[in-house]
Amino acid sequence: MSNDIIIQISNRIKEKRKEKKITLEALAKEVGVTKGLISQIENNRTVPSLTVLLSIIKSLHVDLNDFFDNLITASTNEPVVIKASQQQRIEKEYTKGTYYYRIASFKHNNRLVDVVLYKQEKTARKGFVSTDAHEFDYMIKGKMQYTINNKKYILEQGDSFYYDARKLHHTKCLSNEPYEMLVVYFFDEE
Repeated sequence: MSNDIIIQISNRIKEKRKEKKITLEALAKEVGVTKGLISQIENNRTVPSLTVLLSIIKSLHVDLNDFFDNLITASTNEPVVIKASQQQRIEKEYTKGTYYYRIASFKHNNRLVDVVLYKQEKTARKGFVSTDAHEFDYMIKGKMQYTINNKKYILEQGDSFYYDARKLHHTKCLSNEPYEMLVVYFFDEE
């Protein structure tokens, strides 16, 4: 299964669970797995086995056809329009005061491309992180600082930044209001 489909399935699980107001703990208990595993699946950190995936869908009381309906595949050459209402907030368990909104995820030349609107508050994210991708950022508003290999890079509205996000990096909001940036992740070929 390709990464773009896996991300869409993970997002759909989280969307359906929240839509039905089911907690991670309740879903995990119903499926017979740990709360941590459900969280990892929803946050694209692990791929569920077919048995677990089907059990999750059944526990969410969603028809299989409805669950898999409208997944975007890379086989189409038609333009894709993504409405603001289709953007999905991504929750990452290790961050407070940071907000990820997935705009699109697709395959291009056998590489997964993930497009995200990212917002960070002044008091957010204290530790260093890494992502298995190269990253292009475009600052929409505010001011921020990247720290990579003890070197600091300041970005303001209109600035762009491209780097190897596999390196440990730290971000810090330098403006009073949260900064916003468009982030495009380019994952390595499978």
